Amino acid sequence: MPVRRIGLVVHQGRETARDAAAAVHAWSEAHDVRCTEIDVWGKDHHRRAGREEAEAAGNPDLVVTLGGDGTFLRGARIAVKSGAEVLGVDLGKVGFLTEVPASDIGEALDAVHEGRAIVEERMTLTMRASRPLDIPEEMEALLRYGRGPALPPPQVRPETTEGGGWGCALDVTALNDVVLEKLARDRQVGVGVYLAGRLLATYSADALAVATPTGSTAYSFAAGGPVLSPHMDAVVFTPIAPHMTFNRSVIAAPDEPVGLRVLPHSGQAIVTVDGQLRGVLDPGDWIGVFRAPQRVRLVRLRPTDFYGRLRDRFRLTDAPANAQDGPSEPFFRPDTPVPADLAGMRLPPAGE
Repeated sequence: MPVRRIGLVVHQGRETARDAAAAVHAWSEAHDVRCTEIDVWGKDHHRRAGREEAEAAGNPDLVVTLGGDGTFLRGARIAVKSGAEVLGVDLGKVGFLTEVPASDIGEALDAVHEGRAIVEERMTLTMRASRPLDIPEEMEALLRYGRGPALPPPQVRPETTEGGGWGCALDVTALNDVVLEKLARDRQVGVGVYLAGRLLATYSADALAVATPTGSTAYSFAAGGPVLSPHMDAVVFTPIAPHMTFNRSVIAAPDEPVGLRVLPHSGQAIVTVDGQLRGVLDPGDWIGVFRAPQRVRLVRLRPTDFYGRLRDRFRLTDAPANAQDGPSEPFFRPDTPVPADLAGMRLPPAGE
């Protein structure tokens, strides 16, 4: 289906992003497509939730982000609310989400407009909580120091079930992760962790991250968590700086929710969603994180080479001990017909 409305999220602090925005506006004008810039940074000190941003932009069917992975995450939270596709133009340094280089932006827009682009879907997370999230007024200035205005607290979804201990359903969609972090620098947070409704362990830690496979290369990875293929569905739980012997990540099935309950003698904790502060929890409060029904729809010009990007970002073939061996030979040579027992497997296109 041709593009009718574009929502444009631009990292205004980068000249390359501003130049790319001009190219998107020029393409939109040439193709008679409405293009609305979305200021998700809220310079007027009023930031809107993703659904409000989508409505203000006329519910675009394509969101274009110009920046790095942080800019992409801001655009993705808007796109998922209206079912829009997301085209991430890569202007960052170590990102895994943005993929189209600025030089190919016109080609990418043409491909989407003409129905030739690849659309890759990624799992997201949502959550319930024991009560609606908020940030106490006396804490907000301190928690937001140097970071600009916060997003509003998540709204409660209509499907909230009263009673029965199910808490309230929150209008939250995370592409990377939901993180519970200690509030006080000198005091860890005590948390009971539940998988599939049963207590797994109690932790004293700096933070606990619940991530998607896409988010496995973000905060969870920095804390020593595993790398998961973004093409799969799973929920990754990773404790961060825990004071206990068991410090391993746990990979749960996509239908196994992860519950985090702040223990009675713990300090307060903050909840972040894709790096954005969304609320403060008191001892006794809890959140439940689980697979969301919505999926983020990423626009690609060609199939994603996730492992190639992982190899290049971390220079995994540069081990000095292997330098004398030279380039590695191809594996499962793609220049010959694929054998029947490998049919349907993800393999490089012929000639790569």
